[in-house]
Amino acid sequence: MSRPPILDPLEAYALWAPHYPAHAHNPVMQTEERAMLGLMPKDLDGYSVLDAGCGSGRYVLHALDRGATRVTGVDASPAMLDRASEELAGARGHATVELVQGDLTHLPMPNAWADLTLSGLVLGHLDNLESALAELRRVTRPGGLLLCSDVHPVGHALGWLRDFRSGGQRYAVRHTTHLFSHWHAACAALGLEIEHVAEPMLDPLDIPDGAHFDPVALEVPVAIVFQLRRTP
Repeated sequence: MSRPPILDPLEAYALWAPHYPAHAHNPVMQTEERAMLGLMPKDLDGYSVLDAGCGSGRYVLHALDRGATRVTGVDASPAMLDRASEELAGARGHATVELVQGDLTHLPMPNAWADLTLSGLVLGHLDNLESALAELRRVTRPGGLLLCSDVHPVGHALGWLRDFRSGGQRYAVRHTTHLFSHWHAACAALGLEIEHVAEPMLDPLDIPDGAHFDPVALEVPVAIVFQLRRTP
């Protein structure tokens, strides 16, 4: 199979957004999501939650399901925010929900706004991990929790792509690999305590019958998930 064009994230998600669901729609995302939800507090009543790089809104929906009082989703892609708005229609309940366009390295949020900051499968779209984590730290209150995930670095080493189809054409999204050593150094520099690291493996039951995938994917972790705490 020929290698697809590698697109800038904004260009890629403009094409992908009309068909991008607000749930984990492939085995890697299902694996990542189980790990993220396992670390997310089960009761978010009274919490202000920020989903940085919210995409179509899947973690906004999870935060609402767990009773969050205020949820803001921020994404750089207008097309994905439109998709999130469609998916969130009727799902707000009594919570205050806002969707805002913004870059993850310059979030349109005040300092210490969030009790819980989420960023699912986003940071690999950015070249500079430390500047992105600095901004996530800024908008999280002292003592607050951050949950961040990314495609596992081993995937890049094996040549995996974050690919999709649009208009009959296969494309991939540009991705920068951030090693654990990069995370450790950035967190140490920023005053973010690493409380837990998960490296979840695929569940074979998630693999659809007849799917074309690298069998090595069942032998290595496919995602890396960090539970971080902003120190005072």
